[in-house]
Amino acid sequence: MEVVFPATDEALADVNAFVESHLEEAGCKPGTMMKIMVAVEELFVNVAHYAYNEPGGEVHVSLDFEGDNMILSMKDTGTPFNPLEKADPDVGLGAEDRQIGGLGIFMVKKTMDELKYDYVDGCNIVTIIHKIK
Repeated sequence: MEVVFPATDEALADVNAFVESHLEEAGCKPGTMMKIMVAVEELFVNVAHYAYNEPGGEVHVSLDFEGDNMILSMKDTGTPFNPLEKADPDVGLGAEDRQIGGLGIFMVKKTMDELKYDYVDGCNIVTIIHKIK
């Protein structure tokens, strides 16, 4: 299943509805769904805010299930950016001593079973995999 959304904050509710409805249909546990939805929001908002220099960008969201695993990918044609190359923030520091940014991707890394990045044919592709049952 793949749906194309505009890369805007306003599209987040539609992205959430798309993902949530398929997770419910697949029998995803509520606590697991909450973790996945937070990861989806973090990834989508990053694309909406940073991938494109001008309005009009799109995000292709694909969702699949293999056994007990959900596989969700977001693909955009924005500025190449591998979130896995960014160093994890030092969460031991106080908020005032920490650099701004990076917590969202760090949270996705820590809560999902797998986070992958590929750059293929001019597209950023971020994939999360998580067991739903």
